[in-house]
Amino acid sequence: MTAAGLPSPFVNREVTLPLIVDDRGTLQVAAADVSKLLRTVGGRWLRLVEAGERGLDEDTVAALTIELAKLADRIDVACIAHSSGAP
Repeated sequence: MTAAGLPSPFVNREVTLPLIVDDRGTLQVAAADVSKLLRTVGGRWLRLVEAGERGLDEDTVAALTIELAKLADRIDVACIAHSSGAP
């Protein structure tokens, strides 16, 4: 969606994640899937800019892609710390 609430002409693919509900009803998504999704979205944006897609600001796409990658990195680091027993 665009800021005006209209469908974006640049987003034409659906993304699915496996969703699991535990016995308490809590929704679970694998962190690796989330970090992969964040990196994939950023990569797709960059490819659109490189392909000359009109209406995309290169600096904005670059900044957003960097922030998505940082978030994915934080998720990965937290998972590594959790699995290694680090506080």
